[in-house]
Amino acid sequence: MSTANFMGKLLDSFGVEWKTLGTVIKTVTAPSKLKSQAYRATGRLPIIDQGIEFIAGYTDEEITPVGAGEYVIFGDHSEHIKYVDFPFVQGADGLKILSPILDNAKYIYHAFQNCYTKELGYKRHWSTAQQTLIPIPCPENPKKSLEIQAEIVRILDAFTELTTELTTELTTELTTRKKQYNYYRDQLLSFEEGEVEWKTLGEVANFSNGKGHEKDIVEGGKYIVVNSKFISTDGKVSKYSDNQLCPLFVDDILIVMSDLPNGKALSKTFIVDKDEKYTLNQRIGAISAKNKGALLPKFLHYFLNRTPQLTKYDNGADQTNLRKDQILGIQIPTIPIEEQKRRVAILEKFDALTNSITEGLPREIELRQKQYEYYRDLLLRFPKPETMSTPNV
Repeated sequence: MSTANFMGKLLDSFGVEWKTLGTVIKTVTAPSKLKSQAYRATGRLPIIDQGIEFIAGYTDEEITPVGAGEYVIFGDHSEHIKYVDFPFVQGADGLKILSPILDNAKYIYHAFQNCYTKELGYKRHWSTAQQTLIPIPCPENPKKSLEIQAEIVRILDAFTELTTELTTELTTELTTRKKQYNYYRDQLLSFEEGEVEWKTLGEVANFSNGKGHEKDIVEGGKYIVVNSKFISTDGKVSKYSDNQLCPLFVDDILIVMSDLPNGKALSKTFIVDKDEKYTLNQRIGAISAKNKGALLPKFLHYFLNRTPQLTKYDNGADQTNLRKDQILGIQIPTIPIEEQKRRVAILEKFDALTNSITEGLPREIELRQKQYEYYRDLLLRFPKPETMSTPNV
């Protein structure tokens, strides 16, 4: 039976009551919380917070988890909605843990995702999110209502499972391509002992640190604030300011100096492509070659990016905060400028290939997600009375 025919049959056989989310759930208080510094890559208990990652980390601490059950998770600042059916530890303030009172928890999860209108701006969203109208089918017959909810969940779960399988396959392909790129990058930036002369970064480049921009962040400001999120996402996530507290110039190399244990941002670099475009945030270093005729900025950018000479300071247990002397003490190979250009040209070709794959595969994943959202909307598109108003919770 097609989804459209299934929905038509359902709509002919029952009515629908629209209830606010706040009337069909109860909030659960976590017995304990963990700060981000306590997150680990592996551990006994998963950590759920309001970030985009489904599981944000793990812990082995002796800590009481949120017990087994079915929960809908809402990020009060980030607005991410998750479904959790296993014990976990809360990892952030502002997390709302919701337990449906009578209805199918996963049905509430799908309906909440479908019906919630996301807000703009950094603020607490729960006061409006709990007013989201949730369609409850066949309200006069609770048993029948749960059966219908279960059938809708079954269809959406089957589609989600297919989407997950395809996403896993595409993600594996992307990971393989990145590993190939990293292999060739390492080959081009590795040198045998005695093959080249080495100098410290402090001998060949200047260094400066950024300043805090927390009070200067504005929507759509004139300057991009270069912080660790901007660099770690290759410029896809940006904050803005109208104040250029720390000006940056073409060919400046920016490097992340602080990251969580086992993070992927430490020592990641970004090279400035335009004057009067960026301003530097604190805990990001700015490096500029003293003599561009002897040291090509792009070569230095590639060499410093995630260099083991700096990532070695990540002990996997504590937040890493690189010092200026550690950065200036990095050993830099001195090779002829023409050889630097040759290696950079090869790396740029690999970069372009990897980026096309990096952008293409997530686009496929996004299309799969949109297909799921289309069918979710079709399954949950119940008619609302025109005069309906949102009741108070």
